[in-house]
Amino acid sequence: VMVDRVREQQTVDLQTGQPWEAVKLTAFGRDRSLFQFFLDEAHALSLEKQEATTTIYTNWGTEWRPFGSPRRRRPLHSVVLDDGIAEHISEDIAEFVGSAQWYIDRGIPYRRGYLLHGVPGCGKSSFVAAIAGEIGYDICVLNLSDAGLTDDRLSHALSAVPPQALVLLEDVDAAFVQREANDRRVGVTFSGLLNALDGVAAGEERTLLM
Repeated sequence: VMVDRVREQQTVDLQTGQPWEAVKLTAFGRDRSLFQFFLDEAHALSLEKQEATTTIYTNWGTEWRPFGSPRRRRPLHSVVLDDGIAEHISEDIAEFVGSAQWYIDRGIPYRRGYLLHGVPGCGKSSFVAAIAGEIGYDICVLNLSDAGLTDDRLSHALSAVPPQALVLLEDVDAAFVQREANDRRVGVTFSGLLNALDGVAAGEERTLLM
């Protein structure tokens, strides 16, 4: 089998930032099953590498993009909390993830939220990473103190979360900042945050921590 690999120099994948590549396989004969074998093997190896990792997504305009390389899953026992708290939240999220039909049958919005509190550096973000690793989910990180984030952008971002991903809202207190009447800075308002979390246009199938 001859392999010809060409990497584009001018265009990149907007999801990963990596250059586009074209791989051409050439072999003698008419049996195409050889190519399918190569593709299946490559796909299996790729999935095997991703199974034990957590991908971090950040919001770019109207889409979520992977940030850096996938990270090793963090074990739940690596975060020190009072007895039973980590296990209780982990079990609650796992039960919610498997209860979609229950919510649909009763016409209840299928979304869940958790408010974590504590002094800076106490391990809130680390706990979210451990929860994601425990249930095999990725993490979408959105910082509410981002100067370019508006109510509309926040609402759109929370309604377009990738499947099997937790949403982590950072710096939620930024939505509570009182602005002067002549302050022209754009930012998320408290009412905009509430609408994005549980308004008419709020997304479904979402687990959010802040």
